[in-house]
Amino acid sequence: MKTATVRSRKKHVYKKRLALLLPGKDEQLIIAATIRSAIAAGQKREDIFVVDDGSTDKTRKEALKELPRKNVLSIANGGKAKAVISGIEHFEVEKRYTWLHVADADSVFGPNYFRIYRKNLNAKKYAVALGFVQSLRGNWISTYRALTYTYSQHIFRRFQSYFGMISVFPGPITCFKTSILKDLDFTAYSLTEDLDLTIQVHRKKLGKIKFIPEAVNYTQDPQTLRDFIKQNQRWQRGFFQAFTKYRIGTKPQPLDIGLVYQMIELVFYLVQMFVLIPYVLIQTGNWGLIPLVAVADSFVLIVLALFSALAAKRLSILLCLPYFSLLRALEVAVFIQAFIEVVVLRKFRKKVHGWDVAGRRYALNEKALKDVAQ
Repeated sequence: MKTATVRSRKKHVYKKRLALLLPGKDEQLIIAATIRSAIAAGQKREDIFVVDDGSTDKTRKEALKELPRKNVLSIANGGKAKAVISGIEHFEVEKRYTWLHVADADSVFGPNYFRIYRKNLNAKKYAVALGFVQSLRGNWISTYRALTYTYSQHIFRRFQSYFGMISVFPGPITCFKTSILKDLDFTAYSLTEDLDLTIQVHRKKLGKIKFIPEAVNYTQDPQTLRDFIKQNQRWQRGFFQAFTKYRIGTKPQPLDIGLVYQMIELVFYLVQMFVLIPYVLIQTGNWGLIPLVAVADSFVLIVLALFSALAAKRLSILLCLPYFSLLRALEVAVFIQAFIEVVVLRKFRKKVHGWDVAGRRYALNEKALKDVAQ
């Protein structure tokens, strides 16, 4: 009886804690620095995997300088979704690990990133975990992004996390419990795969989401105004794709409430700036309202900039104050453009296998890496 009982027991399968998957294409400028930063941040070399999607440069060669050959997979131009799926299958991630962290190949992980992550991963309580994305020190666009990233996550994402309505899982900082991978459709067409996966988790009620603001990942931003606009066009077109695909606002879920609130807030801002204020000026002839509105808007911006500079320990954020309104206006204009294109004209419905890295990658020198490590 004793022997029979022992044989009937289910064999225990040991799973390692956390795998890091880095899918990429033409990333020779940054992939080695990304891998080294992950190791310095507490991720074991043997648990880092790279999927090279048909690169025409030395991406694979650079990755192999840092990782064993068995940890680097090359495939033929399948797009990001195909690269992620291929990596999960080839490296047997679901079988071998409890958590999978998928990150962009331009990520530079902050000090103790993975050590902090492991302390907060609770597979019984959470299905997804998010870190904190920050802009690498770069040019004037990076400074603007550092400001928006800082206050939006410290204020809005904390609020969303508390109410269970986090609206997007950013590519560089998201970790999935491997038991839910089978329920996620990584091939779902979208210009913004991270947003599509976010809505899937909410719609399918796959589990709670953990926000870990202490785990900071630094990402590269566009270096020219043209690439800044192109990136925003992709983001906003992807947003409206998901908005219509999942009929946001028609379900009684916290996510719907959060996204609809964001839409209403932006619409109210546009109506206020381009309808209500001009109407009041014309009706009253009180042109003194213009400097009053400008002062009020500037005061709010300065408060947010000071808060962000202190929170990020990055005083250079204050340098974007003179041109902040210009870039914000461009983002609003792109938002309106995307709404017309996707919702009204029903464009961007065809499937595209793109990576959108052109114009955003640059090699990091030792000073840049040292700034992240401090």
